Parts: sequence; C-alpha cells; structure tokens
Amino acid sequence: MTGSQDTNDLLNAVAHVLLRCVVLGFGLLILWAVVYFVAGDLLFRLNGPIFGLSQHEMNLMHFYGIVFVKCLVLLFFVIPYIAIRLVLQKRQA
Repeated sequence: MTGSQDTNDLLNAVAHVLLRCVVLGFGLLILWAVVYFVAGDLLFRLNGPIFGLSQHEMNLMHFYGIVFVKCLVLLFFVIPYIAIRLVLQKRQA
C-alpha cells in the first residue's frame, strides 16, 4: 500500500507544480497583453525601425506570440494537470 500512496503523493506534487506553471504562464500572458495595449506605440517606436517592421507587422507579431504562448500553456500545463487530476480521482474511487 505504501507504493500506491507514494505514487499518489508524487502525482499530487506534479499536479501542484503544473498548476503553478499555469498561473505563471497566464500571468506572463496578462503582463504581455497589458504592456502591449498600454505601451504598444512605444514598443513600435523602439523596435520597429531596428527590424524594419511596419505597425501592422508588429501588431501581428504580438498577437501571434500571445496566441502561441497561450497554446503552449494549455498544451503543456493545463492538459497534463487535468489528466493527472483525473487519474488521482480514479485511484481514490
């Protein structure tokens, strides 16, 4: 029985780590979106000429980047967290 309890404790610890990663990932996304919407023009003036980007291209880069990071957080943190929680729930039943 201790092996089963050790496995449950390990899965529970991994689930807590994944949950923290979800919170930090979405925190990063919120920070990125706030900085972009508040200081988007400043970001363009600083980075646009360096990379030769138009305002439209810079907007697309930011929106695609936000969507990409959001998909990564969902794929690598949220889905495994849900899977581990379902396994733990099934093991307790």
